[in-house]
Amino acid sequence: MAESIVQFKSVRKTYQMGPVTVEALRGVSFSIGAGEYISIMGPSGCGKSTLLNLLGCLDRPTSGQYLLGEEDVSQMDDDSLSTVRGGRLGFVFQSYNLIQQLTVLENIEVPLYYQHRTEAESREIAVRLAERVGLGKRLEHKPFELSGGQQQRVAIARALVNDPLVILADEPTGNLDSSSGAEIMELFDELNAQGKTLILVTHDPKISLRARRGIRLCDGQIESDVSR
Repeated sequence: MAESIVQFKSVRKTYQMGPVTVEALRGVSFSIGAGEYISIMGPSGCGKSTLLNLLGCLDRPTSGQYLLGEEDVSQMDDDSLSTVRGGRLGFVFQSYNLIQQLTVLENIEVPLYYQHRTEAESREIAVRLAERVGLGKRLEHKPFELSGGQQQRVAIARALVNDPLVILADEPTGNLDSSSGAEIMELFDELNAQGKTLILVTHDPKISLRARRGIRLCDGQIESDVSR
């Protein structure tokens, strides 16, 4: 395996729901190497969302260790986690999460507002990424003027804007028809071929098979971890 850029070591996550303690993750351990393409599957309630939130530094483990690159992010404070999210992770969501009042170009530029880039630098990066995802002729369009597949391409370009260590995709084809979904998955395949590390959460076995490694969760534990 390539150098590990994600390491989970006996990670547990529990939630207190009134008098009831819910064990969402129960001692999960795995490593992900640079350039891997991984799908995470499992039935509802298996811990997928919890795992994604931890991987995305949106939450912290109750116990155990999470190393992202060479940093232990397990117990970072909120400000530090926010910095890690903005600089080292790219997110692609089922619902796109675009700002409707902004153009394609402006949506892609949003993460750069926090990186102290000049306006010219931001514009150059955003144009390049829009062209990379096939939207070079749609720069001034607003999200409502785009198809679902095109909106997801904007979201992918935005996820790439900080050259993230890892791209996390949560059901990225869930709102798309089969044709648009296939196009988005082809784009993910291309990104991985170019060296990007992808972690894809999906309920669709066909989508999961696009990845080169599949992790399946059940009851908060890893049921299987298979390389293809």
